[in-house]
Amino acid sequence: MTVLGNRALGRATLARQLLLDRADVPVLDAVAHLCGMQAQEPQEPFIGLWSRLRAFDPAVLSDLLSARGLVRTHLMRRTVHLLTAEDILAWRTRHETMLRQRVLGTYRRELEGIDLDELAAAGRAVMADGEPRSMAELVGALAARWPAPPPRALGELLIAALVPVAQTPPRGLWRAKAGVRNVLLSSWLGRQPDPPSPDGADLVGQALIRRYLAAFGPAASADLRAWCGLAGLPAAVSAIREELVSFRDESGRELLDLPGAPRPDPDTPAPVRFLPAFDNAILGYHDRGRIIDGAHRGLSVAGERVVLVDGRVAATWSVDTGTVVVTPLGLLSQADRTAVAEEGREVASFLSDGESDRVRVPPG
Repeated sequence: MTVLGNRALGRATLARQLLLDRADVPVLDAVAHLCGMQAQEPQEPFIGLWSRLRAFDPAVLSDLLSARGLVRTHLMRRTVHLLTAEDILAWRTRHETMLRQRVLGTYRRELEGIDLDELAAAGRAVMADGEPRSMAELVGALAARWPAPPPRALGELLIAALVPVAQTPPRGLWRAKAGVRNVLLSSWLGRQPDPPSPDGADLVGQALIRRYLAAFGPAASADLRAWCGLAGLPAAVSAIREELVSFRDESGRELLDLPGAPRPDPDTPAPVRFLPAFDNAILGYHDRGRIIDGAHRGLSVAGERVVLVDGRVAATWSVDTGTVVVTPLGLLSQADRTAVAEEGREVASFLSDGESDRVRVPPG
């Protein structure tokens, strides 16, 4: 079986994630291809799409949220994601058990003895009027019936797991600062999430595997699980295995992939890219060695924005009074520093609407 080294896997990831060459595709199609974008920090998807798309206009993303073509909600790994309306309706039911388990895993003692179906029905009844509500407002409406649990635990159980909701604009719009307000997903999109397949076949799981591999492959089953958090996927993998091709990584893990998916030459040049916080190009794997060194793995879950140099995380970045500030994680060559500075100026201009192109890269 062919062995793919980290450099080959890294180039495949860059190609699938639209980071090797900026893509000339509509915003909606890009979000669909990426299987959604992690979005608990509301402005970060704008940076992620700017780094992936040619001539990205942030107003287009805002308009899609307002027009309900894109939705902000909890899904993969119980984190807030930006997803297409079509995908959230197709995928939400398949994620429900995982969402419940993850909330209960955090608040099991506080939520002990609660009838989850009864609470879910009560939550839906409160939300049925279509009025956007904060988590605190929803919990307040139910506190008389469930006075014992801490409000945070009850709220997360309702909003992140039991009641499918969408976060309403202006939350998530370009340059908007707004708190989280929720409405029923079915009210926001005009129909209920798709039910499970009646014959017991995990058709959604199979579709998720194909979509994941198209955006993240080649990847191991553990990577797939790390991305979505779902249990029960080995059976779905088995059901479509004949469609897939297999490789090994340097540690001997089996990697699955779609036969015709891009696997660029490991020596393909990779441009500098600035990634947002919590980008799934990093978080979408159990083994992240293809894109980030083990010593820096913690950056990917700490909310640090990172810079890719030659396809790997080589620096973090932030913005200070209009200046993009780059902090290298090691020595950068003069050529790399120049390339980072050039891309940093473009990032600064994007984030400031052209008012600043200042960037600071420490000498190396």
